[in-house]
Amino acid sequence: MLLKLARQSLWNRRGTAIMTLLSLTISLVLLFGIDHLRKEARQSFTSTISGTDLIVGARSGQLNLLLYSVFRIGNATANVSWATYQRISKHPQISWTIPMALGDSHRGYRVLGTNTDYFTHYRYANQQALQFSEGQPFNDVYDTVLGAEVATKLGYQLGDQITLAHGVGAVSFSEHKDKPFTVTGILAPTGTPLDQTVHVSLEGIEAIHLDWQQGAPMPGRKISAEQALQQDLTPKAITAFMVGLDSRMATFVVQRQINEFKGEALSAILPGVALAELWQMLSMVENLLLLITLLVLVAGLTGMMTTLLASMKERQREMAILRAVGAHPWYLFVLIQLEVLLLTILALLAAAVTLVVTLWALQDMLAGSYGLFININPFSVQSLYWAGAVLLISALLACIPAYTAYRRALSDGLAIRL
Repeated sequence: MLLKLARQSLWNRRGTAIMTLLSLTISLVLLFGIDHLRKEARQSFTSTISGTDLIVGARSGQLNLLLYSVFRIGNATANVSWATYQRISKHPQISWTIPMALGDSHRGYRVLGTNTDYFTHYRYANQQALQFSEGQPFNDVYDTVLGAEVATKLGYQLGDQITLAHGVGAVSFSEHKDKPFTVTGILAPTGTPLDQTVHVSLEGIEAIHLDWQQGAPMPGRKISAEQALQQDLTPKAITAFMVGLDSRMATFVVQRQINEFKGEALSAILPGVALAELWQMLSMVENLLLLITLLVLVAGLTGMMTTLLASMKERQREMAILRAVGAHPWYLFVLIQLEVLLLTILALLAAAVTLVVTLWALQDMLAGSYGLFININPFSVQSLYWAGAVLLISALLACIPAYTAYRRALSDGLAIRL
C-alpha cells in the first residue's frame, strides 16, 4: 500500500521526478564510468609488458630504464656494448633476449631497432602475442614494421617508403634520406606504446649510421644504401634488452649477477615492480578524478534533496489530507524515504544500462583510434559497494524532507491562507 502510494505520488509529480532522475543518473554514470575506466587504465598500464622477467640497460634508476625501454619516454644514460649483450644472452638460465636500439624517429614517432625475436617473444596484456593486421615481420635490412597508430595517423600502407631521422623530436633536419625503408608489416592495435613505434632491424639502424658521426653526416664520406649492404652491419652497441628466463625462480639470482657484472655498469630491473612504482606515482591523478566524480555525485544527491524540500511546500495539503484520514507522522516519514529510494534505484538501473550501452558503442572506436581496450562489463564487487553507499547516502539525505513532513502540523496544510 505504502509503496503503491509512493509510486503514484512520483507519477503525479513526474516532470520534477524525471528531471531529478536524469540528474542523478548522469552523476551515477560518471561515478561508475570513471571508476571502471580507472581500473581498466590501471590494468592496461600494468600489462604494457607481460612475460618479460628482466629489462637490462646501462646503470641508471629503474624508472628511467622502464620509461625509455617500454614507454619510449626519455633517453638512456649510456648504451650497452654488443659484446656484453652477447655474453649475457648466453647465460645458462636465460631462455631468450630481445635487443633494442633507440635514438631515431620518424615524424615524431620513436624508432626501435631490434630483431625478429621481438615478434616471437614480446608479450603484453596477460601474455598476448603480437599480431599483424597486415604484412609480416621485416626480412631485409631496409624493411620496417609500423605500430597501429603510426600507420593510421600517417596513412601508410604496405609497400610505402619512409625515411628515418636522427634524434627523437617531432621535427628533425638530420634525416637519413639516402636510405629509405619499405613498410612490410603493420601491427594490430595493442593499447601500448608499441602502437606508436616504428620497428626496424638492428642492421638497418647500423646501415643508416655508417656515414654518420656524433649525430651528423661525416664530411667527405657518403655511403649509399647499396654500398651499406656490403659492409659489416653487426651492431656495436644497443640501448637495452629484455630477458626471459627458463625459470622465474632464478629471477633474483640472474638480476644480482647482471647488476654485479664486472665488464660494464648495468642495471637489471623487474618490469612488474617498476610498473607498480610508476603507477603509484601517477595515482594522485587517478584519485583526483575519483574525487571530482564523488563531488558530482554529491551535487546530484543534494539537488534531489533540494527538489524534495522545495516540493514539500506544494505538498502541504497532500500531507494534511493523509494525516486527516488517519496517517501517522511516521507514515509520512517512510513515504518520503520510499520516494527517494525509488528514485535512487531507478537512477542506478538507468545508469547501469546507459554505461553498458555506451561502452559497447565506443568499444571499437576506442580500440581502433586510441588502442584502448575496455571491458564492456563495468560491474564488480566494488560496484555493489558503490551502489550500497549511494542508497545509504540517499536515505540519509532524505531524512531532511522526511523529517519536515513528520513535524508539520495537520493545521498547516488545511488552514486557508489569505
